[in-house]
Amino acid sequence: MKMNFGRNLTRVCAVAALLAAGAATSALAQDKAPLQLELPAPTLKGTPEQLPTGPNIEANSDKAPAAMLIAKGAKNVALNKPVTTSVKPFSETQPEAITDGKKEAFDYDTVEMKKGTQWVQVDLGESFAIQAIAIWHDHRYIQVMHDVIVQVSDDPEFKTGVTTIFNNDTDNSSGLGVGTDREYFERHFGRVFDGKGTKARYVRGYTQGSHLSALNCWQEIEVYALPNK
Repeated sequence: MKMNFGRNLTRVCAVAALLAAGAATSALAQDKAPLQLELPAPTLKGTPEQLPTGPNIEANSDKAPAAMLIAKGAKNVALNKPVTTSVKPFSETQPEAITDGKKEAFDYDTVEMKKGTQWVQVDLGESFAIQAIAIWHDHRYIQVMHDVIVQVSDDPEFKTGVTTIFNNDTDNSSGLGVGTDREYFERHFGRVFDGKGTKARYVRGYTQGSHLSALNCWQEIEVYALPNK
């Protein structure tokens, strides 16, 4: 009788553990919600006849990607936050436009910098557990930006505690390590990167021109996180 009781107790405990795990999973799912971006209008410029192709380039698509699930209640904590750049933009549009919430396919919404690997950096003001980072480089044209690297850190100089969120520099031409992600086409959908809850105050993005131009262009960076309590 003792043996049977022990076995039954083990079974009951196992079932209880499975139910608890299922409840926890359900609770986690309920705490997530699709990231709803405010999208700009698509560019009026047509698709170029010759677009780059290759194993390291995603297929060009005019369909919106599936919305990423992030923590429910997360907000864009980068809105109107200070922006610095590796070099002074030569365009009339200045770095603060990168977090002003405007990302239309217009020249006055686009910050342009000289060729070579350049970066822009957003100071969130405090550390957040980052859920997602959305970026629009330059959707005035359907183009592939090169060496897209997204990093976060609590160090404004990015010398320590750096986490790389995305890197498609497969030949290390920008000197930040070999990336394993693929290049993609700029569209008005922007590009959303999974922050995976990484704690950081600063967000830095790199580019090295595009297949159309050696210039580095930025329109908007949005960083989604829950407000700190």
